[in-house]
Amino acid sequence: MKKYLSFAFCLLFFTALQAQTQVVKISALKANDYGVEYVLPKTELLVDVDYIELQRKAGPYARYAYNYLGIADADAVLEDQTIFTLDRVEVTEKGVPNREQSYLVSFKVKTTAPYVYLTEDGLLCTINANYEPEAPVVAKVEKSAEPKIEINPQSVYTEEYLRAGSVSKMAEVAAKNIYKIRESRQDILTGEADEMPKDGEAMKLVLGNLEAQESVWMRLFVGTQKTVKHHKQLTITPSKEWDSEPIFRFSKFAGIVDTDDLSGRPINLTIKDLKFAEISEQNSKKKSKSNAGIIYNVPGKAKVTIADGNTPLYSKFINVIQFGSTQVLVPSLFEDNKKPVQVYFYPHLGSIKQIIQ
Repeated sequence: MKKYLSFAFCLLFFTALQAQTQVVKISALKANDYGVEYVLPKTELLVDVDYIELQRKAGPYARYAYNYLGIADADAVLEDQTIFTLDRVEVTEKGVPNREQSYLVSFKVKTTAPYVYLTEDGLLCTINANYEPEAPVVAKVEKSAEPKIEINPQSVYTEEYLRAGSVSKMAEVAAKNIYKIRESRQDILTGEADEMPKDGEAMKLVLGNLEAQESVWMRLFVGTQKTVKHHKQLTITPSKEWDSEPIFRFSKFAGIVDTDDLSGRPINLTIKDLKFAEISEQNSKKKSKSNAGIIYNVPGKAKVTIADGNTPLYSKFINVIQFGSTQVLVPSLFEDNKKPVQVYFYPHLGSIKQIIQ
């Protein structure tokens, strides 16, 4: 629903791209009756879920790990399986245009309101003041660890191993090769090897190669484990309170599943309206009985919690526009031609940040 106030503005577009946010400067001109249309935002909740998939594959000689290498069952993968675990759940608020709260405003001809700034979506940024979008937060890039040497397993397998006539014999030969590699590494580290590496870099290369060879043989006993990170984002637009309602289910064997898939346990969201805006709304009704002016938001406050059964995963106090109210900046505020009033807004909330007179 579009609401028109008895105002009219000229639209003279000036585009500026700063910090990846596009804003539009709109100047008031007589030719266009001094009018501009803008939109108030509503709050969307972005639920970011990080979860981990652990792929475990048993080695062919897992049952010989203890006999030949002294490796306990707890330290070896005994059967193939895939396990999913929740890693992180976080909620962020986002202001998006609410097309049901679109306003056309204008000032009197002699009103001092030479320009406003809007986002490209029509959200208010400033009146009579320049606007500089906040620079986006740049995530830190962690320095990756030095990659380990990887070698083709076929290049490690010896003739004796390949000619072994049974699984038991192959496991025995594989274990012997592991011990030989460990002895060679120990000889280099103690300086007792027949041919020592010439320098530090050469030693690093040789030791890395020995480690890679041992890893190939060890995988035959302890198996392999591979970790895959997953991310999913859910968007929720609250219009009322939520009381422990499932937003998804999580399965140990399948990861995130639909809310009606009983193979997973429910992950519940609660949104509690803190009734922050009730007093402001009452005061707004007393101060102004009409919408003649600049309509802006007074966001409500809510407590958002996410829980896995009785286990809390996330809790935060956030702004929710839908739980708030609106108020009006009357036109007379801008009629002082000697000292134009400057108004700064939070575009994603539609609320006033600062008024400078």
